[in-house]
Formats: sequence, structure tokens, C-alpha cells
Amino acid sequence: MHRHTESANPATGEILGTSVLHTVEELKSMKKRASEAQINWSEIRVKHRCRYILKIRDYLVENSEKISEVISRDTGKTRVDALATEIMPAAMAISYYCKNAPHFLKEKKLSGGNFILINKRSKIIHQPFGVIGIISPWNYPLSIPISEVIMALLAGNSVILKTASETQMVGLILKEAIDFAGLPVGVFNYINLPGKIAGDAFIDCGVDKIFFTGSVPVGKYLMEKAAKHLIPVTLELGGNDAMIVCEDADPYRAAMGALWAGFQNAGQSCAGVERIYVHDKIYDPFMKILKEKVETLKVNYGDDFDSDMGCMTTERQIDLVNRHLKDATAKGAKLFAQSKIPNDKKYKNFIPATVLTDVSHEMEIMIDETFGPVVGVMRFSDYEEAINLANDSYLGLTGSVWTKNSKRGEELGKKIKAGVVTINDHLISHGLAETPWGGIKQSGINRTHGEIGFMEMTQPLVIVTDILPFVKKNLWWHPYSKKIFDGLKGVLDFLYAKRINIRFRGFKNLLKILPRIFKEE
Repeated sequence: MHRHTESANPATGEILGTSVLHTVEELKSMKKRASEAQINWSEIRVKHRCRYILKIRDYLVENSEKISEVISRDTGKTRVDALATEIMPAAMAISYYCKNAPHFLKEKKLSGGNFILINKRSKIIHQPFGVIGIISPWNYPLSIPISEVIMALLAGNSVILKTASETQMVGLILKEAIDFAGLPVGVFNYINLPGKIAGDAFIDCGVDKIFFTGSVPVGKYLMEKAAKHLIPVTLELGGNDAMIVCEDADPYRAAMGALWAGFQNAGQSCAGVERIYVHDKIYDPFMKILKEKVETLKVNYGDDFDSDMGCMTTERQIDLVNRHLKDATAKGAKLFAQSKIPNDKKYKNFIPATVLTDVSHEMEIMIDETFGPVVGVMRFSDYEEAINLANDSYLGLTGSVWTKNSKRGEELGKKIKAGVVTINDHLISHGLAETPWGGIKQSGINRTHGEIGFMEMTQPLVIVTDILPFVKKNLWWHPYSKKIFDGLKGVLDFLYAKRINIRFRGFKNLLKILPRIFKEE
């Protein structure tokens, strides 16, 4: 008999529904069906695959209000967040990948490397891996997995998707949207497994590649285990993003950007701002605006359209945020600004938007991922100091520079050790389908999104053709002799020797062995 996962609204405790909990044996059966279905799916022309995928976009658009409500109730985020950061980017991503997939997958001819081998013509063909396993998180339960699912399918793979146990209602409506496309049986598969066994099960059942978004420890474990089977992985493992505010920045825009990137989704964004470094000359006006905006931020039950910030999604994350706050205050951090939270006892899991000052890199809140509505602010007077502070982290997902001088912003941005740096914005690139997504250091490995991410769904097959099939042999084929040695050395001398007389001698030795390519001997 099947068991079920029960989903509850994190703000109210209301039971939203149940999702069938699958078994490892069912996963093995899915993998077998997915492998069989993938063969025929990969043979369909990519333009025809696009016709299927565009129906998913149609479903999202036509049901956007219902889907945003499901997301809001299942995660605790606001309805506007659900629409703006989940459904809209998903629809845009589908359009982008369907438009560009034929180009991405087009055979690419390679230019010759040397005229001596001019008869060798090479090209790259992009082939699907087979069965792609996707394990996605609870913080963006629709927009994170859908792009990976779409890219995998368009590239000719079949997919097994496991969404977070905490947000199964979103997972099921995502499945509903994909099922609406009418894909061939076995091409897309949805499974609900406990997170603690999902990674092992995916690897053990033999998926051909894994895309995982989650914590650093779990990502390291999956990579180590996958390596034993030589299963490739793409990992996105979180961030501790820095924001640098230059002295010439617009203080209002920078403060509003910090408000958005720090507290959107209650700070539960891997690429959200967690650390802010502000130049002395703009510190006071920036902080004045930030304080005013934080203290007037409307924090309420996410189903309210007027809410600016909803609740936390999991109690486990609340415990982590509170631990970081306790550590920071014990080490001297000061509470600079804080929003109000609902005082109605029927609501739970709310943490106020919080700004801390007098912080240092001795505090957990500045060196680890907090993943909650808390930001720490430090002053700086020297840009080298600001860059060093921004880079003082074992994580490197994204970062941002705020300035009216775009050239200077880019120069500073290049010095930030991260996968993505934005100028005068933050927490945006994940929503830009054309931009590769991923980090460096312990923020992950490889990329998703954009052409680079799309190529992660394929394996390159190189085809090399000799356009002179009537030639009997290559210069370096058997049998060998001193004459062959001298002739091959002549190739090197002719191409690369410094002195003209050695080049000429090399050319003569090459000519001596050239006729052998036409002879049977």
C-alpha cells in the first residue's frame, strides 16, 4: 500500500493535500521506461519537440492565477513573488529554449588546425545523455526545476524529476503542466521520494546524469558517490552573496535593491543578498532609506496580494536563522532595522526582515549561508578592502556592484569571485534564460541555463571524415623506415623551423615520402 506525503501551509498549518510517496522499486521501473522512451524521443526533430514543450507554456499562462495560489500556499511566499519569480521566468524560459534549441543542437563544423591535414574534416554532433535525473529544492519549487526539465527534453533526453518533499503541491501542479503537453509515455516521469534516499536511489538505478540543487554537504556526498559510477553531475549549492555599494551609487536604487534581494521570498534565495558593503561617503543616506523601507515592509500571510514578504517555508530553516542571529548579537552585532510580523497567533513561521550593523567576518551570519530575511551591513573606505571582504567566503554564487559608472562597476565586478555578477541589480540572472546559472568555489559545479547550460544536457560526438578516400594510407602508417622518420621530421622542420634553409630541407624530405600515400606496399 502506498504511503503519502502531506503538504501543509507553513503560515497557517492548513493541510493542502497529499502526494503519493513512491518506492525505490518504482524508481527503477521509471528508469527502465524512461530509457526505452528516450530512444524514440531523441529521434523526433527538435522543432517537433518544441511543439510539445510550448504547450507547457500555454498551461502556465492560462492557469497563472491558480498556480500562483498553489505556490503561495505551499511555500509561504507572496502571491506576487510566486508570479514574478516562478511563473513568469518559467514561461519566458520555455519561449527562449524553444526558439534557440534548433541552433544550440545544430551540427558545428570545425575549422582545420593545420593545412598538412587539410583532408581531415571534423564536426561536432550534440547527442542526449539518455535519462536525466533532476532533484530540485523547496525555495523555488517551480522555476528551478522547470528550466532543467525543458532543456533536458528539448535536447532529446527523458527526465525523472524529484521535487522537494516540503512543496509537493507545487510539484504536482508542475507535473500537471508538463503532462498537459501530451509527451510520449515515459519521456517525463515524476517521483516523490524522501530527500534522504533520493540521491542514492537515482545513482543506484543508473540515471545518465544528475542535476541537483541543494545544500553543500548533500552536493558533496552526491558528487562523491556519483564519481564511483562515473555519473556526471551539475550542482548548485547555495550562496552567501555580497553587495558592494560605491560612493557614486544612487542611494535610493541601491537601498531598494537591497530590500528586494535581501528579503524577497523571506530571504530564502540562494542568490539573495546576505552581506552589504557600503562606502563611507554614501553610508548614511543609504542606511536611512534602507531603515525606512525595512520598517515599513508589509510582512503577512503570503496569500494576501498586498504582502511584501511572507513566512519561512520550513521550521528547520527558522532554527538556522535564529542560530545565526544569536551568534551575531553575542559577538557584538547591533539591530539597526526590523520589520513587524503578524501578531495573530493563528499564523506561524514568520521572522521579521532584519538589518544588522557592527557585524564582522567572525560571525556566522557573514561567513555562512543564512538563507533567511537577515542582512549584515559593513562600511568600507577602500575598494580593495571591499573586494577582499566580498571574496572572503567559501561560497561564490553571485554578487553585485552598485554605481552610476558602469565601466567602474564592471571592473570591480570582474574581481568578485562568483559565477554571476550584476551591476545595479541583484537576484535577477536566474530569471534571464539566456544567462548561464551557477557558481564557483563550494557554490557548485557546471552550469544550467543559457546555451552553456543547455549544452550540459548533451554529450559531444566528434565525427572526423577523410575527404580523400582513394588515398591508400596516411604518411605515418606502417611500414616504418629511416626515410619515413626523416620525412615526418621534415614536416616539423618545414612548418616550424626558425631558419629558412632547414625549412627548405624539411620540405624536400617531406616530398620524398609523399608518394607513399598512393601506393600499396
